[in-house]
Amino acid sequence: MTTQLEYARQGIITQEMKTVAKSEGLSESFIQAHVAKGQIVIPCNPNRKDQKVVGIGTGLRTKVNASIGTSSDICDIDLEVQKAKAAEEEGADTLMELSADGDLDLVRRTVLANTRLPVGNVPLYQAFKETIRKYKNPAKLDPEYLFELIERQLEDGLSFMAIHCGINLYTIERLRKQGFRYGGLASKGGTYMVAWMDINKQENPLYEQFDRVCTLMKKYDAVLSLGNGIRAGAIHDSHDRAQMAEMIINCELAEIGRAAGCQMMVEGPGHVPLDEIEGNIMLEKRMSGNAPYYVLGPIPCDTGAGYDHITAAIGAASSARFGADLVCYITPAEHLALPDVNDVREGVRATRLAARIGDISKYPDRRENERQAAMARRDMRWDDLERYLLFPEVARQIREERAPKQKETCTMCGDFCAMKKGMEIFENDITDKR
Repeated sequence: MTTQLEYARQGIITQEMKTVAKSEGLSESFIQAHVAKGQIVIPCNPNRKDQKVVGIGTGLRTKVNASIGTSSDICDIDLEVQKAKAAEEEGADTLMELSADGDLDLVRRTVLANTRLPVGNVPLYQAFKETIRKYKNPAKLDPEYLFELIERQLEDGLSFMAIHCGINLYTIERLRKQGFRYGGLASKGGTYMVAWMDINKQENPLYEQFDRVCTLMKKYDAVLSLGNGIRAGAIHDSHDRAQMAEMIINCELAEIGRAAGCQMMVEGPGHVPLDEIEGNIMLEKRMSGNAPYYVLGPIPCDTGAGYDHITAAIGAASSARFGADLVCYITPAEHLALPDVNDVREGVRATRLAARIGDISKYPDRRENERQAAMARRDMRWDDLERYLLFPEVARQIREERAPKQKETCTMCGDFCAMKKGMEIFENDITDKR
């Protein structure tokens, strides 16, 4: 199959590129040029005929990913469908189906049938879970089975995959020599692959046979997201030698994959102090040739459990500001429990808000919506204001539940309203630039 990357390099503007251009308010030639460079990816497995087309990368709005999935403690397909639908309703751009229990093929296919969002996954989850079911030992994972499984999942219509190709024996050696970590290992798929390599004394097959991974992804024009299986799970581990070794390898693999015609993303941390986020993104962009960067937050402190959607939103705003392209949400349940539907909604909202904050800093010419919102608030045009808000339904509900005596004001100030008084004073001096 010819991929979006290969079409772009031939100078062909596909319908998917046209759709991205229209949704972003950019020229089709801009999208085509950056897809050709591997700086924009479009996850769009053609096996799914009715999925939303989303562009991720340079010059585009920072996208938000929501993750769902079962666990051994809570395994309910209907609940995962509800969470997928909630994520889409709240404005997530992509979805990751990360189930680790139950009939994993059925869960994946059911979720795919109930959302239009591009869906991704981590194939190592199913690979290790099914190996454990069969042999009671994850170290017995057969690499051939792993590659067969990746293709089975792609056939179902997954449009991107987080595949842990950057973990290799060199990376593990760095981890041992530095004396492990304060926060241990945080990636489920990555940790199980490290254990597999350690027990079998073999190289990671996803690294060793990277060309085979690219061939499978190209066959379905799916985006290969190079997973960060050695990411830091605590800010005191941020940018240690093991994490940096994997990052260097992933950036190198991104270049190799692009050369082969495969759409590539690089994944990032993880737990990172706020002052290190800019440097982290600069390194990824510099080493990968500006490959799209997909980050988990990052989470800039380790003590926010219960409110980690806020913790991560602070990191996400900074990430978007400095060039991250796709941000995976964090929910209030992070580090504590499997998210429920309400957690999903709160996580998407917080991350969308963070991405907006980052984008209007990254793209100062895209602040018109904020200006219009400010003027509507100044003029107390409440109906107009709603049109510019990220969460108009929430704003309307709050205002209706606490309605003011004077409809042009709000109950925060009542008749002591600064906006109203200011308009009275400067009524003849206001320049309306709407």
